[in-house]
Amino acid sequence: MITRETMERQQTWFYVMALFAGAWIGLAAPAWGNALHYAVSPVLAVLLYSMFVQIPFTELRASWSNLHFMAALLIANFIAVPIVVWPLTLVFPQSPDVLIGVYLVLLTPCIDYVIVFTQLGKGNEKLMLAATPLLFVVQMILLPGYLWLFMGSDAATIMKAGPFVEAFMLLIVVPLLLALMTQVLCKKGGSAQRLLHATAWLPVPMMALALVVVVASQIGKVYNDLNSIVNVIPIYAAFLIIMPFISRFIAKLFRLDTGAGRALIFSAATRNSLVVLPLALSLSPEWATIAAAVIVTQTIVELAGELIYIRLVPGVILKDR
Repeated sequence: MITRETMERQQTWFYVMALFAGAWIGLAAPAWGNALHYAVSPVLAVLLYSMFVQIPFTELRASWSNLHFMAALLIANFIAVPIVVWPLTLVFPQSPDVLIGVYLVLLTPCIDYVIVFTQLGKGNEKLMLAATPLLFVVQMILLPGYLWLFMGSDAATIMKAGPFVEAFMLLIVVPLLLALMTQVLCKKGGSAQRLLHATAWLPVPMMALALVVVVASQIGKVYNDLNSIVNVIPIYAAFLIIMPFISRFIAKLFRLDTGAGRALIFSAATRNSLVVLPLALSLSPEWATIAAAVIVTQTIVELAGELIYIRLVPGVILKDR
C-alpha cells in the first residue's frame, strides 16, 4: 500500500512519469490533448487549493511584513530578470514573432504553481503566497514598458489586463477562499475535519495530473512548429541555469533566511506562461501561432527544470545552514 510519506519521498519519479505520459497523450492522440486544454485551469485550481489548505494562515501576517523579502523579490523579478533576458536574446537572436513570445513569458513572474514548487523545494511557500498580489500588480504595470523598451511601441499595445485578472481570481483567490473556509469549518470537527486530512494526500497526485494535462494539451503546438522554435530552447535553458545563482546572490545581499532565499530562487526562475498564453493568442494571426508555440515551449522546458530544482535548490544551491 502506498503511503503519503512514500508518495512525497518519491514525488520526483511521479512527476517524470507524468511528463512522459502527457507527451505521449498529446502526440499519440492530438484530439485528447486538445480537449485537455480546458482542464488545465481547473486542475491547477484544485492543486493550489490542496496546497493552500495545508498552510497555517495565521502565520501569513509575518510574511506580509517581511519587507526584506518583498524588496529582494521585486529586484530579482523586475530588474535582474530583464537584465539577464535581454543579452540572452542578443546571443541567440530570434525573429520578431518568436521574440515577442520569449519576452512575454520570461518577463512575467509566475503567480500560481510557483507556490507549489517552492513548497516542494523546501522554500517558504507562505512568503510566496503573500507576495502573489504584489507580483500580479507590478507585472501588469511593467510589462508594457518592457515590451516598448525591447521591441518598440507596437509590441507594447498588446498588453491586456484581462488574462492576468482572470488567472489571479481563478487560480489564487477562489482556491484561497475555499481553503480558508475548510480550515474554519474543520475547527468544528466532523466531515470538514476528515476533508482536511484527506486534502493532505492531494498535492503530489494533483501536481502529477497538472503536468499531464499541461504537457498533453500543449506539446502538439511545439511539435507542429518545431523547426521554427528550436532555437529558443538555449535561451530558456540558460535562463534556468543563470537565475538561481543571481537569486542566491540577491538573497545573501538582503540577508534572507534559507526558506526565503529558496522562495526567491523559485520565483525568479518560474515564469507566468499559462497566463500570458492568451496574450500571445490575441496577436495578429501571422504572429499568434508561433508566439504561442514559443510560450508553450518555455512551459515544457520549465517543468523539466522545476523537477531538477526541487532537488538541486535545497540540496546544492542553498543548503540548510
